[in-house]
Amino acid sequence: MTNFKDLNLIQPIQKALDELGYETPTPIQQQAIPSGLEGKDILGCAQTGTGKTAAFTIPILQLLAQRKNQNSHKNIKALIVTPTRELAIQIHDSIADYGKFLPLKHAVIFGGVNQNPQVSRLRNGVDILVATPGRLLDLCNQKIISLKDIEIFVLDEADRMLDMGFIHDIKKLLKILPEKKQSLFFSATMPKPIQELANSILNHPVKVEVTPESTTAETIQQEIYYVDKDNKIPLLHELIKNQIKESVLVFTRTKHGADKLVKALAKLGLSGAAIHGNKSQNARQNALNNFKDKKIQVLVATDIAARGIDIDLLKYVVNFEVPNIPETYVHRIGRGGRAGAEGIAITLCDIDEKEYVRDIQKIIGLKIPEAKQNPYPMKNFELSPPKQKQPRPQRRFKTNTENQSKPKPSRFKRR
Repeated sequence: MTNFKDLNLIQPIQKALDELGYETPTPIQQQAIPSGLEGKDILGCAQTGTGKTAAFTIPILQLLAQRKNQNSHKNIKALIVTPTRELAIQIHDSIADYGKFLPLKHAVIFGGVNQNPQVSRLRNGVDILVATPGRLLDLCNQKIISLKDIEIFVLDEADRMLDMGFIHDIKKLLKILPEKKQSLFFSATMPKPIQELANSILNHPVKVEVTPESTTAETIQQEIYYVDKDNKIPLLHELIKNQIKESVLVFTRTKHGADKLVKALAKLGLSGAAIHGNKSQNARQNALNNFKDKKIQVLVATDIAARGIDIDLLKYVVNFEVPNIPETYVHRIGRGGRAGAEGIAITLCDIDEKEYVRDIQKIIGLKIPEAKQNPYPMKNFELSPPKQKQPRPQRRFKTNTENQSKPKPSRFKRR
């Protein structure tokens, strides 16, 4: 069995990994780290929780540490672009962990907060920058950031970047990056637009794929409850109180839906918080910390905000609303059962969402087992047919004869 000591890592990185208790690399790390260290472009496809972050940050740290003496000036050498603030912070923390014994400087920038502290950090010199697209382009436009010396470029969670509408920002960014660089793309799924983008940017990439496209981890037990929409909240309450009994991550499709669900659960005596794009960075971080510290039992999240949530030993994930994009289901349930741990994914499906479930089952290649005991079973399994429009009554137009038959009222009163 391969172990981290077989990957020819430099002593400072190996020491950091030893302190973290890392011994055996995950499949994505076994395949990506050697190719990354050789300076090759990589197209990596692996579901969440499989160790993608270490797969690209460890080669970056080693390559830059070995080149450090050659490049003494302050400009950024490695750029990691990721869709959300939470994920950017997580990657930055990983760089700090793996590179704690290296003389490399790193920083993280994201929108939604005052830029001044971030700018101050950048002006002190940075080797590795982790960024979200909007703030990165903004600081580039202000001439605060220069990307002319970038040697390694990473696009992480590439599929989510497209889902969130960042494709135009990424294309703008690619125009200002140096043509000669090492590029690494990592994504949980590989839809056609991502493949096309990768083909246009990567140079003879090594493809690293540890699971078939859009499959779910075998350690995650999946089940589905068919329930009428009005009974979803009572069912969720019942499940949390009697079956789950521990921390649970719940997904909604909309920000409004997340806030509404938290309020409804609070009325039923369940502590929770919502995280989504309308929440401030501090509010989102506080909610996440309270959840990790078990001060609240339920964390309700939208798909965009949930990327970057990294919670050890999170067992339960609930789809309160079924995602309308099949790949999103894979992302959601991948938040639980991470790194080989057991996970349970529960989906609540109402009549209008059955079509989404069919799409999900098609793309993951299995039928989600229906829960055996459902206290709120769906009453109507078939969509009612659309109402037929009643034909409008035909308007009857009077003929000339009819018009003439009625005497016209006299303008003069009879005396």
